[in-house]
Amino acid sequence: MPELARLWTIAWASGAIFADMDHCNDADDDIWKSDEGISQWISTADERERTRVGHRRLMADLLPFGYEDQFTFLDLGAGTGAAARAVLDRYPKAQAILSDYSLQMISEAHRELSDYKDRYTYVELDLASGNWRSEIPFDLGAVISSLCVHHLPHERKGLLFREIFAHLEPGGWYLNYDPVIAQDPEVQAAWLRAMDRRDPAAAEKRANRSPEEQRRYESHIRHMMPLAPQIELLGAAGFEAIDVFLKELDHVIYGGRRPMVGGPAV
Repeated sequence: MPELARLWTIAWASGAIFADMDHCNDADDDIWKSDEGISQWISTADERERTRVGHRRLMADLLPFGYEDQFTFLDLGAGTGAAARAVLDRYPKAQAILSDYSLQMISEAHRELSDYKDRYTYVELDLASGNWRSEIPFDLGAVISSLCVHHLPHERKGLLFREIFAHLEPGGWYLNYDPVIAQDPEVQAAWLRAMDRRDPAAAEKRANRSPEEQRRYESHIRHMMPLAPQIELLGAAGFEAIDVFLKELDHVIYGGRRPMVGGPAV
């Protein structure tokens, strides 16, 4: 096992991370494409989302639009639409396109988005494939993703960033909210220490995972990577004005915009 992966497994074998798992597209079709798996995930969603409200609002506030502006944005790996709802609430004239690869999750999202029924469409999209649907235009004002991109291998992340770039209008923004791993074991230890102090039950959770919880956890972390290489991938895709807008322990919001002119072809 590579040293970084070994350190990650030792330092972050945490029940707190399992509780923070989002879905996106991964190898676990038996979880995210099953009624039982989605039902279990939904049953704990409110608890997870209470810790994310401020981060969702920050993503919305970072977008360069006025209150009355009309624009269309895409939410990748949207799940039940928590991130999209934050943007729709912030910009009453915005229109959303949500995407996910789980039909069960899409069905649940329609219930959660009932108050926004004239302001969104939902398309099926597997981020691992790169086969974007024709319903997704090439002149989006913004693209957002939340707790999703970390499920993709390194090479696929880079390709995805290029695909996002191609679907943005000039000046359009991309923002990603995701967990990362540390390159320094001392930093990882500090993260774990802080998380254990915030959640005194975390140590017991990770010591008493069921085999199914362990399987999900190992699937969840296998493609996580440090922050710096992801920022490099954004730059290589052509983005400018790249920044890490928020970092709290292992969670970050980073992104950039497509230049007004130019940029690499996908």
